[in-house]
Amino acid sequence: MYLRPFDPWRSKLCTCPFKYTLNVYTGCDHACVYCYITSYIPKAFKIRIKENLLPNLERELQKFNKNFIIALSYSSDPYPTIDKDLRITRKVLELFKRYNVRCLILTKSNLFEQDLDLLKDLKCAIGITVTTIDEEKARLLEPNAPSPQERIKALKKAKKEGIPVYARIDPIIPFYTWKEFDETLDELSFVSHITVSTLKLRPDSWRRMKVKFPELMKKLDPLYKRGEKIGGYHYLPKSLRFRILEEARKKIEERGITFGSCREGYYSYPSCDASHLVPI
Repeated sequence: MYLRPFDPWRSKLCTCPFKYTLNVYTGCDHACVYCYITSYIPKAFKIRIKENLLPNLERELQKFNKNFIIALSYSSDPYPTIDKDLRITRKVLELFKRYNVRCLILTKSNLFEQDLDLLKDLKCAIGITVTTIDEEKARLLEPNAPSPQERIKALKKAKKEGIPVYARIDPIIPFYTWKEFDETLDELSFVSHITVSTLKLRPDSWRRMKVKFPELMKKLDPLYKRGEKIGGYHYLPKSLRFRILEEARKKIEERGITFGSCREGYYSYPSCDASHLVPI
């Protein structure tokens, strides 16, 4: 089965409405330092193609309940570097169009530009993740991903095509990306919905962060050691998390944008994941 109900580790803090998820590829070559998929996908930063994906997916779609949304993707990016030439995601979207599927796309790439002619005819919403608008910090955090400005430029094109657009500012990292949150938010002020999430560390991502950002982690280590451990993830202390989330919410809603938070036990309206933007 390629279509699976979205259930992120049965997290007690997940507030996502019921939906399905499809990972077009296995792994993700953006190689983000904070990435969580390395905890459960071997060789997670190496992209693999799924054998017989398209014929098997079509068989599943023939029986699929069209009331539900399919999200692309949460354990990979639907637009890794190799999709520029392979165009497998486009073939998946063509199947979605054929079977009238509602879809929610989330990416850290600008490659969806090449599919806007198709996406504008789908029942879909498109979102990008922008951790920070600071280009140098983004290169350090997300070494193989297109620059934040390239992603934002592509999303503006999607909006001009009449496609509902949203964004994630995720993860928010104290002492680092939180410093320029206002500037990042200003660059994304054209979207309808923004979801935020604070940095959550697993042992593998914690190790990578310490290697890449030793001075930053001298400040963060004691905070995470004092914080909660929920579902295998280390969280910031709740009081600090909620203070950050509350400030982020106010700034987002002041701009007339709806707000969501991801696995925080905080607040979202009208959805945490922007699924409310997907046309019926």
